[in-house]
This record gives sequence, C-alpha cells and structure tokens, in this order.
Amino acid sequence: MRDGKPNKGKTPAKAASAERPAVVRRADTARMPGASVHASLANEIGLRIVRGDYPPGTILPNEAKWSETFDVSRSAVREAIKMLMAKSLLASRPKIGSWVEPKERWNLLDRDVLAWYATAPDREVFLRTVQEFRHIIEPEATAFAAMRRTDEQMAEISRACREMGAATTLQERTRADTRFHLAILRASGNDLLVPLGVLIESAFDHLFAYTTRELDDLQHAQKLHEAIEKNIRLQRPDAARNAVRKLLANTDSVIKSR
Repeated sequence: MRDGKPNKGKTPAKAASAERPAVVRRADTARMPGASVHASLANEIGLRIVRGDYPPGTILPNEAKWSETFDVSRSAVREAIKMLMAKSLLASRPKIGSWVEPKERWNLLDRDVLAWYATAPDREVFLRTVQEFRHIIEPEATAFAAMRRTDEQMAEISRACREMGAATTLQERTRADTRFHLAILRASGNDLLVPLGVLIESAFDHLFAYTTRELDDLQHAQKLHEAIEKNIRLQRPDAARNAVRKLLANTDSVIKSR
C-alpha cells in the first residue's frame, strides 16, 4: 500500500540523514527564473534526490536544517517538501520526518521529475528508457492516427513536419519535432495516450541535445518524418507503423554512436 508509511520492522536509513553538510551548500541554490522560493527549493532537493545524493530510505534534514542551509523560511521548506511528496519522491511521518521513497514509486511522468532524471549522471540510461517507451507506444499510436485522424489534425501534423524541415536552429527543429509527435498522439483518438505526451515533450530536448546530429543526419531524419506524415495523410496504418519503426531505429543508432 502507498500510504506514506514505512513497512513494519523497516525504518528509513538513519545513517544518511541530516549530517550531510558537504552535499548541501547555500551556494548551490540559485533561483530558477520566475520561480517562487519554495519551487526553487523543491527543484534543488528533487534534483539531488534523483541524481542519488539522497538514496531511497534516507531521512532528509528537518525544516530547521533546510531553512538554515538555504537561508529560506520554514514555510518555504514545508511547501517544497509538499511538492516533492506530491511527486511521490518523499513520504513523511511525525517524529520521523521526511524520507526518500523507493524509485519505483516516483512519478516519472511529472515534468519536473523527468527533467531531474534527464540530467542525472546516468542520463544515457534515461535516454534508452525513453526510446524503449517510444518503441512500445508510438508505432501503434501512429497506425491509429492514420485510421482516425481528422483533416484538422492532419493539417497540424503536416505543418509541424514542414516546420522541422524549415528550421534554422536545433531549438526550432526540436520544438517542431515535439509538436509533430504530440499531434500524432492526439490524432490517435485514444485519450489515454495524450497524457503520455508529457514524456516525449520533456525528453526530446535532452534527447536531441545528447545526439546533436550532423547535417546529413538531420536530412535523413527529416525524410523519415516525411514518410510518417505521408502515410498518415494517405491513411495507410501499416506503412505508417513501419515508418515510425524506421525513425526509432535511426534514433537508436545515433544514441549508440555517441
């Protein structure tokens, strides 16, 4: 049961609790642009949890310690901890404090958690995980899009594909690429697939920053996207499915070559 309480007979690891001054420093706590104090604090603590500074089971410093370390109010600390609990990174109990939950409980579809996960030391593992997810979801979603897409949805897919080809910067291309894949998920007609788009949206920036392709690679990738667009437009689900698999295989090979 996920009731926020430790199992009987098991206590979160106290050895890695509040006495970690070498890891936590005030100088590390730069404010996120436009973010509140508690959101910036949650970002800092969340990043340290995901990258392994505080392993699952670790009891975190108490409010007073966090407040002193980051020079923030206790109310900001409380709000930050609430944010991390809502993302299932932390659980809390009176007289014990807050501890790090097992990784399998983390909400990896949360935008913030994904961002922290993507910048962790094992980023390559994250990218491979994203690719596996795409192999599971995207081919069938694209086949459904070929069968179910509306004219308006098709126009959105085609526009994103054209914008990819016309992009002059990697950032512009990545944004158009993201819109292309999210539009296909929406066109699939399955409401449960749409929320999964947050994973694609969050991961693509990190994926493309990691693979940073040469011009020839980008031109080849563009042709693969155009093949997907064409087969959705012509309502050929089998061909659309195979076109996506070719694109994913291409991305797999780029990741392996880096």
